[in-house]
Amino acid sequence: MRIAVLQFSHETVSFLKFDTTIEDFTYEGSPARGEALLQASPRGYMGGFVKVAREFEGVELVGIESPLSSRRGSASGFLTEDTYEHFVGKMISELKAQGPFDGVYMSLHGAMAVRGIPKPEAELARRVREVVGPNAFIAATFDPHGNEDEDFLKYANLAFCIKYYPHYDGYHQGERAARTLVRSIRGDYKPTTATRKPPILTPSVLQWTGSYEWMSIVQRALTWEAREPDVYVNFFYGFAFADVPDVGMCFEVTTNGNPELAQYIANDMAMAAWRKREELFSGTKVHLHKDAVAEAKKALAAGKTPIVLADHSDRTGYATQLLEQISNQGLSDTLIGTVADKKAIDELRAKGVKVGDPFDMEIGGLVDVSAGKAVRIKGVVNTVSGGIGRGAAKSQLWVSVKFGNNNVLVISPFISQITDPRAFLPLGINPDDFKVIAIKSRVHFRRGFDDNGYAKTILLTEPDEPFLGTIRVEALPYQHTNVNKFYPHNKTIDYKPEGYNPAAGLAENPSEG
Repeated sequence: MRIAVLQFSHETVSFLKFDTTIEDFTYEGSPARGEALLQASPRGYMGGFVKVAREFEGVELVGIESPLSSRRGSASGFLTEDTYEHFVGKMISELKAQGPFDGVYMSLHGAMAVRGIPKPEAELARRVREVVGPNAFIAATFDPHGNEDEDFLKYANLAFCIKYYPHYDGYHQGERAARTLVRSIRGDYKPTTATRKPPILTPSVLQWTGSYEWMSIVQRALTWEAREPDVYVNFFYGFAFADVPDVGMCFEVTTNGNPELAQYIANDMAMAAWRKREELFSGTKVHLHKDAVAEAKKALAAGKTPIVLADHSDRTGYATQLLEQISNQGLSDTLIGTVADKKAIDELRAKGVKVGDPFDMEIGGLVDVSAGKAVRIKGVVNTVSGGIGRGAAKSQLWVSVKFGNNNVLVISPFISQITDPRAFLPLGINPDDFKVIAIKSRVHFRRGFDDNGYAKTILLTEPDEPFLGTIRVEALPYQHTNVNKFYPHNKTIDYKPEGYNPAAGLAENPSEG
């Protein structure tokens, strides 16, 4: 049994003016093929897929040359069509050269946006299908912040989506993909799918599955999977910051040869979300920067520390509005990680920056209107180190500066979401030396700052103006999306999916009581 493995993943913030290019995916180690690709993400989708696939006797995995993640993460806009064609063209050529294949596994995201290609993941599946033929099985794994509709499953057979936010279950979904793909190739599983898109458009920061409103929908999906053998329920929350035709919430249901069951569950999930549509927007408080820093000062005085200030809306990493408020309001004992400024990092590298050097530079801002203005920081170089993570990220230069009243600013060349206080340790910074930690993160920070009880106060925050990652998505300059077709931007919508009839019910198995 021969299974081709490939990857092409990007969460595209299409409102950013910087296009995503070939160079963003090209660095030491990327693109990767063969075993290097198969081992590229041992704790993610790929790791789970490879582990389970290799538990089956006679399975050969063929790593097709694929780009790894963009060095800029999601801090760039539309992929150029040349970028998409460059990498997809190489994948298709290798599939042709190394085939035939019984199956294909694709590690995707779901929120990629490409100039000139409306639905890039579905288009990739279409091109792969042309090569491998009608009898091969195609499976993929996705991030829940994907914008998907029924088109992907016109060409692919199986899709498995992470359920939690923060994303704890990527490895598990990779395992599921491998097991079900092998079963399908052997004839033991006959994928039958149904897709529904309730017209709900929500910003990412509200989608935390630690809140009851969102977790109740995830739990309903898990209940269906527990109740009915061989059922898989994908809940795509949607990604409002990609201006694409398939934006918004989506449910995909896969059964083993039971189309009626797939349709029933898909309708049930879509209507469950629709009934809760108002609650999905009411469970998370977001403060404006000025108010958040004022609240942090109150919490500091009351001893409710550590405090996390999470700027959820900064999509470039360069935004300085929160840093400005911290400085203007005299917030003390604060670790700010990070403000991105590649130009400043390059200048510091050229000067041979070292610990103890005096520091006086304007940092951040300027790259676009959402980043605000540069903020002048005067202090002393506190640390000089490599970056956080692996590969290209680890080889970066990061510099921290001590300023104000025991405040430290970490400057990175690109945006970085700090998801765990221990991430500062490799930089030579002990987070326990601070009472406030200001980070750029929407929800992922909760895995290291909230789920374990570390932070006593958490304040989500965004600027006065509705920039890029804002909760006020109706203010964004959509060109391909009509927000008035979605709740809550149009509260008069009357939604009911085709074939929805809750009174019809499902036949129960009497032997199960």
